[in-house]
Parts: sequence; C-alpha cells; structure tokens
Amino acid sequence: MGRTRTYEWDDPGVTAAAAAREAGIDFLRAMQEGRVPGPPILATVDFSLDEVEPGRVVFSLTPGEEHYNPIGSVHGGVYATLLDSAAGCAVHSTLPHGMAYTSLDLTVKFLRRITVDTGRVRAVGRVVHGGRRTALAEATLIDASDRLLAHATSSCMLFEVSAPQA
Repeated sequence: MGRTRTYEWDDPGVTAAAAAREAGIDFLRAMQEGRVPGPPILATVDFSLDEVEPGRVVFSLTPGEEHYNPIGSVHGGVYATLLDSAAGCAVHSTLPHGMAYTSLDLTVKFLRRITVDTGRVRAVGRVVHGGRRTALAEATLIDASDRLLAHATSSCMLFEVSAPQA
C-alpha cells in the first residue's frame, strides 16, 4: 500500500518582500514567531526554525520515511538542505536592512546514518567570519544526545537589495 504526504505553503513572494524590508535578525525572528510565513522549503522537507540569535540559528527535523534514499536512510540532500539553511540563515541574522546573501558553496561531511529511529535532529549554524562582500559560516547536524551526524561549511556572497515597490 502506498503512502502519501500532503502539505501546504504560503506565497513565497510575501516572505521575500519581508526579507527585503527588515534587518536579517528581525526577519528571521518574525518568521520564527509566525508573523512572516516561512519559505516553501520548510513545508516541503518539514523542518522548523527553532532558535535565532545574531550569528547563530537552529533548525530541527524529525526524520520520516519521506526523507529516505533507496537504501533506507535519510537522503544526503536532506542533510545538505538543513545544513545549508542553518549556515545561510546564521549569516542572514547578521545582515542589516538592505543586505542579502546567497550561498557560493557548501561542503558537507556525512558522518553518521540517520533513520526514523534517530529521532529529532538539529542543524546549528554559526558565522565564522563576516566581511563586506563575503561571509563564512559552519553548521553541525546533531541528534538528541549531541552526537555529530554531519558537518558543513559555506561561503556566502553578500549584496545589496531594495524592497519591492507596492
């Protein structure tokens, strides 16, 4: 018997407009508190933004079968999505109004297998270095016992943005 999963998301334009209007930390806190809708990727993968502070963010996920690869464990792309989100949003949390970022690269090291039996996992991102044009961040993926499951580094390009006109 087949399994199904249904989910909903909000208009990503609303989220992008809010990101352009606010300083990074304010935007991320508004998203965490539900005042701004999360991006569709949160619903697609089913993870959440749990903690936000300047230069540090935490996302979490409870692994399910829908995250599995063909050999019965969580797909590496799910690891990478969590780690990229944590690293990138850590950078975003440090940016002033009118600035944005995009990932230039992501290097991931997979250290342990994740299954539904692993339980909730957390991706903790932090800024290692912030400059005027680039930033370097790292993220760790850990289980409830703080065992390291994966590690990533990311370089981000910083650039100016303007809020969309109404």
